[in-house]
Amino acid sequence: MTYCVGMLLDSGLVLMSDTRTNSGVDNISTFRKMYHWEEPGERMIALMCSGNLATTQAVVSQLEERGKAPAERHNSLLEAPTMFQVATLVGKLLNDTIEAQNAESGEQSAGKFTASMIVAGQITGMEPRLFLIYPEGNFIEASFDTPFFQIGETKYGRPIILRGYDRTMRFEDAVKLLMVSFDSTLKANLSVGMPLDLLVIERDAFTPHFEKRITADDPYFRAISSSWGEALKKAFVSLPDYSFEG
Repeated sequence: MTYCVGMLLDSGLVLMSDTRTNSGVDNISTFRKMYHWEEPGERMIALMCSGNLATTQAVVSQLEERGKAPAERHNSLLEAPTMFQVATLVGKLLNDTIEAQNAESGEQSAGKFTASMIVAGQITGMEPRLFLIYPEGNFIEASFDTPFFQIGETKYGRPIILRGYDRTMRFEDAVKLLMVSFDSTLKANLSVGMPLDLLVIERDAFTPHFEKRITADDPYFRAISSSWGEALKKAFVSLPDYSFEG
């Protein structure tokens, strides 16, 4: 399984993903699920993946044209004139890849290959944008009514973000919020695992504002995890007691 979150703020975009993939409890691996490309001063585009690993890797390979010699490659994401067209391109490629893989596997395997993606970024002269792309290739765009998207194992970390999100929050606070969300998911589901990849995209910067791989021994993440657990216990104790009388 997977857990990825993309968040839209006044100041830009914050993205975080885990790196665990598994096909059973005894077959666990680490693979990157976050990718980004940039043209300094012109555009910054990021993509996160959830679903069948063969499908998502095939989509990324086709975007980067890895089947061609290095000198002949050109990334079509860096040529699309708008982020809407970037999302359209990724959606079509995702759906075409899924259909081709399922057709190759035969009728009895139909539906076996599936994936979803989050696309985020900004092109010069336009606003930062965030899209959730479904396996069928269609997509929706984030707004300040729906300011973040999740893919993968979403249910454990969603309440944290819903309660803590503020569009005006600083990048540092957004990262803190995402770390709590991921910590809650990690505690509840073994199919989501460390390390985590973090990317911060500042409005009008067109280059990563901050990026980091967060490992299990990261001192800040460990402090967040332990402090959040203690804070929950204290909050629970402070709640009014329930009474069986009256």
